[in-house]
Amino acid sequence: MSAGYIGILTVDLQFPEAGSLKGKRKHVKSAKAQLQNRFGASVAEVDHHELWQRARLTVACVAREHRELDALLDDALRYLHAQEYEVAGADRMVVTPDD
Repeated sequence: MSAGYIGILTVDLQFPEAGSLKGKRKHVKSAKAQLQNRFGASVAEVDHHELWQRARLTVACVAREHRELDALLDDALRYLHAQEYEVAGADRMVVTPDD
């Protein structure tokens, strides 16, 4: 029996219009909430805390099937690309827990 799959997506976001940490925070807070609500993901801002126009988020999702997990991560990345900020880079990793 499969233990499921864990997907980890790390994305670098750019906020060209942000002129302050407060402006950036608004975008990051919204992105985190949407990823949690839409995809059931756990999300953390993990880098670039002091920069106005950059953030790095790590998104984690769990699914029973590998293809279901791929679809979740693809949809999450598609959602981020559709926002008013820019996705400057993204890396993904899939982990299969030991039985």
